[in-house]
Amino acid sequence: MSAARNETPAPDVAELEEQERRLVFRRFTHDDAWTLGSLLVELARERQAPVAIDIHRAGQQLFHAALPGSTPDNDAWIARKRRVVERYGSASYLVGSRFRAKGTTFEESSRLDPDRYAAHGGSFPVTVAGVGVVGSVTVSGLPQVDDHRLVVEALERILGE
Repeated sequence: MSAARNETPAPDVAELEEQERRLVFRRFTHDDAWTLGSLLVELARERQAPVAIDIHRAGQQLFHAALPGSTPDNDAWIARKRRVVERYGSASYLVGSRFRAKGTTFEESSRLDPDRYAAHGGSFPVTVAGVGVVGSVTVSGLPQVDDHRLVVEALERILGE
């Protein structure tokens, strides 16, 4: 990520909620997952980002890529962040931000096993208009706000935002 992007303040709860409201698909097919995943790979390669990328829909992995510099730990983080999206129906970064806004942390207050759930940035719900959340797109390997921003950037491009 560029230095200018890193100087941008982290998004607050209202901005994160607004992202979820507008980043909605009309449909989400296997081909859409491939297109989104391929764009994420392209963006990550341009930035030499050592990330793993995962897209799930209805319990099925539709896309996975591990770029140079990523590790098996990134896959574990992906699974933990994806479970947060599946449980809460919101971006993993938004879930963590909501806990922080209440003066606590997800780890302290969710009562969920931190080995299975991580409310850290990088997993975003795949939402279909008129249907709801059908899956998730997740990136792991960068600082959490940058993981989140990479996913949002790709979704904005795919959805023409």
